[in-house]
Amino acid sequence: LPGAVPEEELMNSGHELPEGYTCPLCCLPIALPVARHSSLETCCMKTVCHGCILASRKRGMGKSCAFCRTPTPDSDEATLHLIQKRVEARDPVATQRLASAYYDGSLGLEQDVPRAIELWTEAARLGAFDAHYWLGIMYFDG
Repeated sequence: LPGAVPEEELMNSGHELPEGYTCPLCCLPIALPVARHSSLETCCMKTVCHGCILASRKRGMGKSCAFCRTPTPDSDEATLHLIQKRVEARDPVATQRLASAYYDGSLGLEQDVPRAIELWTEAARLGAFDAHYWLGIMYFDG
């Protein structure tokens, strides 16, 4: 075809992926859907690909975070404590995750939609992309 763009040029053009779509360890893009091919580490709020998690376990790290080496929490209470610690440090991903926990009533929290909306608003101010999405859903649903 005359004037056709080579595949390599096409694939290298465009926007860069947001931070949550690349693994912080191997720096490779995480396959979509991201939730199926990666895990959110609640200690450091990093989304790590399953390949890096597998590699860390093969190296004998057991059940510790592949990114920060913190032991993986074994209960909802421990997970909630780590998330709240990151929220106090004004981490947008942790704030968004805590909002989701309030919305779902997970991690031992009672369902509290107004509190979830407050936290999503704060997470959006801090720069969490998913928080904007969830606020839009809440406003759309009423």
